[in-house]
Amino acid sequence: MQQEIYLVDGSAYIYRAYHAIAPLSNSHGLPTNAVLGFVNMINRLIREKNPHFLAIAFDSRGPVFRHALYDRYKANRPPMPEDLSPQLPYIKKFVQAAQIRLLEQQGVEADDILATAVNNFTALGHRIVLVSGDKDLLQLVGDSVQMWDPMQDKVMDHQAVLSKYGVPPERLLDLFALIGDSADNIPGVPGIGLKTAAKLIGEYGNLENLYAAIGPDQKAKTMQRLVESRDLAFLSRELIQLKTDVEIPRSLESYSCRPADQDLLGNLYRELEFSNLLKGLESSKPVPDSGFCTVTSRLELSEVVAALSAAEIMVFDTETTSLNARHAELVGVSLCTDLSRAWYIPFGHRDSTGQLVAGQLPEKEVLAALRPLFLSPTLTKVGHNLKYDLTVLQQQWDIEPRGQLVDTMIAAYLAENGGRSLGLDALCRERSLRLISFTELVGNDTADGCFARVAPDAAGRYSCEDVYATLFLWQEFAPKLAAKGLEKLFYQVEMPIVAILAEMESTGICIDTGVLAGLEKEFSANLAILEKDIFAVAGHSFNIQSPRQLGQVLFEELNLPRGRKTKTGYSTDVKVLERLAGKHHLPALILRYRSFAKLLSTYVERLAEQQDPATGRIHTSYNQAVTATGRLSSSDPNLQNIPIRTEEGGRIRAAFVPGQGLVFLAADYSQIDLRVLAHYSQDPALVAAFQGDEDIHARTAAEIFGVSPLLVTSEMRRVAKSINFGIVYGMSSFGLASQLDVSRSEAQRFIDRYFRLYSGVQQFMADIVRQARADGYVTTLLNRRRTVAEIDAKNRVQREFAERMAINTPIQGTAADIIKLAMIACHRVIGEQQLAAKMLLQIHDELVFELPEAEVEKTTALIRPAMEEVIRLLVPLRVNFTVGRNLAK
Repeated sequence: MQQEIYLVDGSAYIYRAYHAIAPLSNSHGLPTNAVLGFVNMINRLIREKNPHFLAIAFDSRGPVFRHALYDRYKANRPPMPEDLSPQLPYIKKFVQAAQIRLLEQQGVEADDILATAVNNFTALGHRIVLVSGDKDLLQLVGDSVQMWDPMQDKVMDHQAVLSKYGVPPERLLDLFALIGDSADNIPGVPGIGLKTAAKLIGEYGNLENLYAAIGPDQKAKTMQRLVESRDLAFLSRELIQLKTDVEIPRSLESYSCRPADQDLLGNLYRELEFSNLLKGLESSKPVPDSGFCTVTSRLELSEVVAALSAAEIMVFDTETTSLNARHAELVGVSLCTDLSRAWYIPFGHRDSTGQLVAGQLPEKEVLAALRPLFLSPTLTKVGHNLKYDLTVLQQQWDIEPRGQLVDTMIAAYLAENGGRSLGLDALCRERSLRLISFTELVGNDTADGCFARVAPDAAGRYSCEDVYATLFLWQEFAPKLAAKGLEKLFYQVEMPIVAILAEMESTGICIDTGVLAGLEKEFSANLAILEKDIFAVAGHSFNIQSPRQLGQVLFEELNLPRGRKTKTGYSTDVKVLERLAGKHHLPALILRYRSFAKLLSTYVERLAEQQDPATGRIHTSYNQAVTATGRLSSSDPNLQNIPIRTEEGGRIRAAFVPGQGLVFLAADYSQIDLRVLAHYSQDPALVAAFQGDEDIHARTAAEIFGVSPLLVTSEMRRVAKSINFGIVYGMSSFGLASQLDVSRSEAQRFIDRYFRLYSGVQQFMADIVRQARADGYVTTLLNRRRTVAEIDAKNRVQREFAERMAINTPIQGTAADIIKLAMIACHRVIGEQQLAAKMLLQIHDELVFELPEAEVEKTTALIRPAMEEVIRLLVPLRVNFTVGRNLAK
């Protein structure tokens, strides 16, 4: 019976995968981009084509028989990239773990192996699909052979070859012999191109017939070239001709697709840190559930309470009706204290009519029994993504758990520092532990409150798994935190912040919808005017939001200088438009249009939609385990990116207002990054400037421009400010030149003068890069650790990016730690003094409080030392205070 066999040109796709995916590495610095691209390509092939027979061929390392024929064979090819070579063994490990037939032979190229396989199996009456984009393999195409390039989703059959090259596949060998191949350094006949070669081979059929037809008196230029290069033509054909006698497995069954070895794949993906690929594997083991119990009686509940009362830790998880913690209703609680047993206490499960399912304990009884445990100051509370559970407990049961808090998500964030998913399922999957997914549990019922409609017993298994898995992770992460010196950061900074963030999110911030409505009307009108102006300048209407259409107007109609090319045309991003704005009025109008459009859609319209009708406030979500430096981020909405530099952005900030009869108090650290830099570098001039409370930007300006501080202009100060902060972020002369709109040489002169003034900063930068290279990571003053995996990368762009990261992380990371310490100190002092102030926002180096105007002076007097004395540096911390009735101040 005729079968279809897929034969993959593995070596070609290694290179294509390498170039298709941006440089990537795992947390240990191992390059992984080629492996990931190759795995994705093979998985796509298997998923889309479902082959029954499959093999992958690879080139061997070192010379092949063609080098003996022609020592210049492939001489022009650059050496394999240094970050690709270490990936090859992992690609082959993948092929072996996937149980795909791997074809490789020393001294033989993949093309010859594939040609042999094609010859063997077509003779047996089977069909072949060559998975490649290599034109040399097209000479194998025939009635039973086609070539498919999955990266371009292009199929080449007999007709496609004929259309492209002008000759059928069986004549390609002689065609290619005439035109040669510069990539492989195959000479061909100089001066003979594709059209001429196709005409000659089309007429004569092969080289022998062609040369037989050339008479001794031929004077045509083409014929002279052929005569002069006869030996090169036949040598080229010999080099291009594919061998068909390589030793390969000849039986069809040897190429049968077998189930992948899930354990081997899982180990490989874990080593390479391919978290997404791990999701599709079945190598993980299920959670042992012999000790799980769904609590439905008072006796069982009392036994749970007794067990937990005698324990040192209580792992818990709330099961609710919603992902929105403030609106979620409790359905049940799962608990455990060791890995031998776990309990689920259901009380809110309902049937299809909305009635409580029988056999559940009353919620009030459960609350009464568990409240003392949650309020116990000696019982450690452990959870995963605790902020959610703390909010639910506060909203639903009016409980604020006491005692030491432990969040395994934050523990993973600190201990792993690898940038992968921190979800409970993903972390367990990486440890070969498989949890029941939420989708498996609820099935097709994904409407609000679906968990409440799950049967209590099924919910019990799922919920007990969660607390089991959380404790399982904590038993691994606790010693890791200790080994890396992260316990103080974890317990004294990150854990107190969890509860503070939960409180801030619940409080929210008021929004004036009237201001937003006015801005929406005004911004929409401005957009309409700008649109008319843009069309007038362009001479016709077009889709302003379409990069392709905009590029056509700018670069084809207006003939403005083109920049970087993208897949859809030339780039029209902000940098390109800013560069072109000085050459033509249209790019400036486009920038203005985009600014209004973004403000309108991202802020004005979106903020009005996100106002909670019950509270009249916006409730953001703070993300504690996202950024690599330790800084908090916020989402839904992102209140840390509220525009501030433009007039329109300031007006959006004016829509944020305090509650009735209250005011805002903003406490902003002054130049905290530069103060941290002064501490790290111990530069005498920088330290002295801050100790003397000088204007650091004016001082820097005076030095680099060589003028008296009294003669420093606002423009000089702006330049100095850009340099001061640019140095912190590792800005190059190119970046500074772009920001200041000066030449690169002038920007470099500014930087050189800066380092002459602050030589200690330059020494710090060199030292920290050296340290990162030795250790593989850098730390903040509080020992927050960040891996710098690519600090020794051979790729210059990757290496320089890693060096900038090494310089920037201790500074930004320490500033992030300081603002967190400040939040803890301010929260504590407000509580101790029983002030009415509430912390609403953390925006980079600024804290925003809401409080009665009568308490501003007292609160300021307490918050200032709390923030300025929260950590001891070589230079003083300074906080600026602003009181206002909106965020625009």
